[in-house]
Amino acid sequence: MTITTIGLDIAKNVFQVHGADAAGAVLLRKKLRRNQVIDFFSQLRRCVVGIEACGSAHHWAREIASLGHDVRLMPPQYVQPYVKRHKNDAADAEAICEAVTRPSMRFVPIKAAEQQAVLALHRARELLVRQQTMLVKALRGHLSEFGVVVPKGAHHTGKAVAIIEDDNDNRIPDVAREALRVLAEQHEAPKVRIAELEAKIVAWHRSNVASRRLATIPGIGPITASALAATVPDADHFQSARQFAAWLGLVPRQHSTGGREMLGSISKRGNPWLRRLMITAAQSVLRWKIQRPEQASEWLRGMLARRPHNVVATALANKIARVAWAVMRKEEEYRAPRLAAA
Repeated sequence: MTITTIGLDIAKNVFQVHGADAAGAVLLRKKLRRNQVIDFFSQLRRCVVGIEACGSAHHWAREIASLGHDVRLMPPQYVQPYVKRHKNDAADAEAICEAVTRPSMRFVPIKAAEQQAVLALHRARELLVRQQTMLVKALRGHLSEFGVVVPKGAHHTGKAVAIIEDDNDNRIPDVAREALRVLAEQHEAPKVRIAELEAKIVAWHRSNVASRRLATIPGIGPITASALAATVPDADHFQSARQFAAWLGLVPRQHSTGGREMLGSISKRGNPWLRRLMITAAQSVLRWKIQRPEQASEWLRGMLARRPHNVVATALANKIARVAWAVMRKEEEYRAPRLAAA
């Protein structure tokens, strides 16, 4: 009997292998150390290898695929129903081996090392921005405890720093002022790093054709364009624009039965970071169109007349996501539709 399918449950040091033949009969159950994985697969004949799309999964997929195997990554939530009884490494590997053979299973495209490198830039920038936001909120919160209220917004942070640095301002006790000065200094530190990371992201964006095409869509700039280009290596993985929008979680959640359709709020599935970028892009377009209603489409004017602002922004994000899929799929720049005469 020959092993045709393998379920590989990856971890930091101990990996679990579950092998089966074409009929599904179990031929192999084995534990591997990290340094044994490549040697093990190099000695096997070509087979289908299933892996859950988790940390380091893309690295192992590239390494095993380079040995000639057909590697397929699957979302963990799609593998979970195949786990029998208790959860352990052997049961997980068996479930992966079973799930990868299902004809209806959906797979995750394997990312190249370059794409993951760009995403590392984005993640590092996002972390620094989040830390900077936390520090701004901390400064405003501590100052409000002494009756000093600073308006919201990053551009008002300088006012808070000026108050902290003013030793003649008696509203803040000296002990609190020393603590707030530490936070103010810490707030200034990420600015340079964020600017450096953004410069590197923009440089990659300019060197990538797909990212430049995406930037021609209204509302999408270098940050969002490079994030989409790096996260979605192959738009053909999605059968339609609606499936791509659903992958981002921008379609209504369904709870339908008995032929009666019941649609709720958006599902919020998929990548929350990309979804947030798409909604931010829609918000920027919406602000522009509200200031210039003559340039807005009939659909957008109708939506603004009967729906709340944030609902319209989410619906517009759905449309932008569909346009982005078409741009990636057809490998063409965005062409704005002609507006009908008012």
